Amino acid sequence: MRYLDLTFPHPAENLACDEALLELCENGYDSEIIRFWEPQDYFVVLGYSNKFKEEIIVDQCQQLNIPIYRRISGGGTVLQGPGCLNYSLILKISDYLKNITVTNAYIMSRHKKSLEPMVNQKISIHGHTDLTIGNLKFSGNSQKRKKQYLLFHGTFLLDFDIPLMDKILRIPPKQPAYRQNRSHTEFLMNLNIPVEPIKQTLLQTWKAHDRFQDTPRESIEYLVKSKYSNPDWNLKL
Repeated sequence: MRYLDLTFPHPAENLACDEALLELCENGYDSEIIRFWEPQDYFVVLGYSNKFKEEIIVDQCQQLNIPIYRRISGGGTVLQGPGCLNYSLILKISDYLKNITVTNAYIMSRHKKSLEPMVNQKISIHGHTDLTIGNLKFSGNSQKRKKQYLLFHGTFLLDFDIPLMDKILRIPPKQPAYRQNRSHTEFLMNLNIPVEPIKQTLLQTWKAHDRFQDTPRESIEYLVKSKYSNPDWNLKL
């Protein structure tokens, strides 16, 4: 596996990069990839099938100048910004990744096992793709599958402005049972640990030893123009 630590200045570029990497591998690239990126500005990201008026307090986004985007993977709507660490895995589909459920269990269990010594607390898996300490969530994840490769990506809350979420995001209409209709502030937590040890732990977990040097910049630019900067995509539902 190869690794890429690359944050673009614009949110649309970062979302496009995940899709471009997935397409690159699907079209014959010879290695799996893990990527890290850390947003510098606040923005909302809808899951593929989310309806923005049900998920977002739109007038607050406009008032605070927080843009809205949509990703290609499923899952819930999130607020991104400083204090988040994002990772993206591009993995070849095999027996231990043969469907959505098996993939969720495999990747979440690996991350739980690798992160527990670092946080020095028991980590649990809730709602299939949430990592929690107790009943407080610090990581959410989702996936997009192609024929040969899949994209599995997620966020770790390290030092994020969690109360801002309650101003921007509604309580999601679909939620795991353990959430119990709690507000974002009551439901989420920061790990409050440095970013580099998490990166190094995940690199070791996924045996990513070689740097990825083939960033598909033309594909990223095309996806930004054709999709991720287009309201017809971002606000389609």
